[in-house]
Amino acid sequence: MNTRKTNWRFWLSLAIMVLLVPLAVVLFTRLKQSFYLSGLTIIVLTIAAFFLHFESRKPQARELVLLAVLCALAVASRAAFGFVPHFKPMLAIVMLTGIAFGPEAGFLCGAISGFASNFIFGQGPWTPWQMFAYGIGGMLAGLFALCGILKKSPRAWRDGGWRDILGLTVFGFLCILLVVGPLLDTSTFFMAGFSASSPLAIYLAGVPVNCVHGSAVALTMLLFGKPLLDRLRRIQIKYGMMEP
Repeated sequence: MNTRKTNWRFWLSLAIMVLLVPLAVVLFTRLKQSFYLSGLTIIVLTIAAFFLHFESRKPQARELVLLAVLCALAVASRAAFGFVPHFKPMLAIVMLTGIAFGPEAGFLCGAISGFASNFIFGQGPWTPWQMFAYGIGGMLAGLFALCGILKKSPRAWRDGGWRDILGLTVFGFLCILLVVGPLLDTSTFFMAGFSASSPLAIYLAGVPVNCVHGSAVALTMLLFGKPLLDRLRRIQIKYGMMEP
């Protein structure tokens, strides 16, 4: 892991993402408060974690614009396949953002994309859970990239790059199946007031849905992971933007 990241700012931003954000999600769900208010609260917390990414400088306008474009691309990718049940490539864009620009940027992209895309698909008590789950997907991708497990600059196919691309593809599928999907399934217990008769049945019922979702993310990673990461890397090097 990059030693520059192992400071108090990194750990504080991580605590915000994995402790304060889920606490806000559960609290607003239990109190049955407005999902718009809970969504804005999550965005504020996530922005705070993102700004901690920067050491002694403020983020530049072009860095924020690029992140906004990636969020818009993620929302568009979900809207483009809205007619296919559960087939949502959006998390691939979120994960690639985390890989390229760090876990804070990945979490922010996931949270904002989840909130914004639900203006198309419908807001509801599920919105905060989707924001958190999508954010976790982007954060995990960023952490795996910091540890060197996922490659920020995949090699060409002829140079053994198929291993790097396969790593992105497998990660995308397993992250949805084992982390993001179960987090979304967990929201059922809270929204139902813990009256669900069989937790195991709910998780098992979510497996086919999560497999379809994971397949969409894996396919997007396979086809567009390397080209998008290459372009983001060029922008990052040229302008010195959001170096994780």
